[in-house]
Amino acid sequence: MKLSKDGWAGLAVAAASLFLFWLTLGLKDNPLVPIGPGYYPRIVLGVTAAFALALLLWDALHPKPSPPRERLNYVLVLEMFAVFGLYVGALPYVGFRISTFFYIAATNALLDRPERGKGWLRVLAVALITTIVVYYAFERYLTVLLPRGRWTNF
Repeated sequence: MKLSKDGWAGLAVAAASLFLFWLTLGLKDNPLVPIGPGYYPRIVLGVTAAFALALLLWDALHPKPSPPRERLNYVLVLEMFAVFGLYVGALPYVGFRISTFFYIAATNALLDRPERGKGWLRVLAVALITTIVVYYAFERYLTVLLPRGRWTNF
């Protein structure tokens, strides 16, 4: 059985997920809280391990020929790191919501540059919807405090 890069990635992610899942079994439960500290990590790690094992199995059962070698885009990698650095730097000043909106819009535009107005509208819609969903999931549902901006208090 010869694995492709996908198969090796599935194997590595499955091994890491299962190891981290095993580590969560040692977390001590608090008798006053109905859900212990390992509850959500076990769900995420279990689903991640299942998908990684499915990828590994799919790669083993459906071998494919090697694709032609692509030219690597190192400039895009540097641009993505620069945008992420700006995002992290902007968080304390303008807050999570504004920083995340611009970060998602910028990375989306870098990865798939829009050609027309509809493409830019898609970039803005994806950024807005993603920011709203993540904000409400963490701030309201999970009650995780997200950074507020010093300049905006938003």
